Amino acid sequence: MKKSLLGALALVLLTALPAFAADSIKLGFNIPMTGDIPDVGESSKNSAEMLKKKINDAGGLDIGGKKYTLEFVYEDNESKAESALSAARKLITQDKVLGIIGPQSSKQAVPAGEASNELKAPMISPWSTNPNTTKGRPFVFRGCFLDTFQGPVAAKFATEEFGAKKAAVIYDIASDYPKGLAEDFKAAFEKINGPGSVVAFETFTTKDVDFSAQLTNIAKSGADVLFTPQYYNEVPLIVKQAKSMGFNKPVLGSDSWGSGDLMGLCGDDCKGLFFVTHYAAAGAKGKTKEFIDEYTKLYNKTPDDVAALTWDSINLMLDGVKRMGPITGDMEKDRDALRKAMTSTKDFDGITGQMSFNPEGDHDPVKCAVVVKIDDAGKFGFYKSVCPN
Repeated sequence: MKKSLLGALALVLLTALPAFAADSIKLGFNIPMTGDIPDVGESSKNSAEMLKKKINDAGGLDIGGKKYTLEFVYEDNESKAESALSAARKLITQDKVLGIIGPQSSKQAVPAGEASNELKAPMISPWSTNPNTTKGRPFVFRGCFLDTFQGPVAAKFATEEFGAKKAAVIYDIASDYPKGLAEDFKAAFEKINGPGSVVAFETFTTKDVDFSAQLTNIAKSGADVLFTPQYYNEVPLIVKQAKSMGFNKPVLGSDSWGSGDLMGLCGDDCKGLFFVTHYAAAGAKGKTKEFIDEYTKLYNKTPDDVAALTWDSINLMLDGVKRMGPITGDMEKDRDALRKAMTSTKDFDGITGQMSFNPEGDHDPVKCAVVVKIDDAGKFGFYKSVCPN
């Protein structure tokens, strides 16, 4: 009988443990390690592990003169909305993490953000540019610019750089990120060039691989430029098929182009093309170059924008941890203290730019965008920077 009572007591104590033991802090990662975009999950985890090792090897995170080691818990959202939702709930209620980094893609970040906000656990998405991820959600943050900023940047660039008067768009209507960005680009381009200047607005559905019908319409539309805000695994199919359909005008992309093995899949067909993104590895300086050099040495490849944004987003959350006051071990209090600290972030100096959050608005950082040109060697080089007014 005594053994049974002791066992039950031990179980209660174990399940009541906070997100940190006396000397550790636990953070969760909601990332796509399998599914359609596993390279995004790999970049996320690579960056996280590199940062964790750097901090832990230095003795841990210094909070008020005390050192805390970092513990990271990774959940695979399989690049699915429903999996991202269950991953968020598991990290918060079972793993009892202090905060969550991810999901990356808007299709997963929007539903996961709803769960994180309802359960009052801070979440930061490094890569989700859809406004709905953070809208009306005080516990949800992001480390990147919005589609409502990226869309007009792409529209303005297409007009000024290519002299485009007519544009075509092709996008996945079943995915939050490309759908929202396609609509933002269309609205901005038609504001500059007049109603009806987007002469083809073609859609497909996730996992489609044949775009011949849509691209035939685009080739016949008279468009001066094609904008496609799709992921690295879809862009090569679209670009190659567009050329085969007789479309020989510029193709412009978005920040989703910068992740994964775009050039390994696209090759010469993508050389000379442009896309709007968060940072450019080629020609980087200062702490950005230090990050790139360290990452390249460790993983034998250049970090993409997902890796860079993940690095910044973890550091944004850890910056909040350092400013949130004494860690009490009371999960509800500590999570709310972290939320308040992150909300007051001002002039955070990240490797993808300086960031501040507006305490009165949604937690979207004010930061600049970069236009990248893919050079003849297949490298992503800085072309120009575009900042908010």
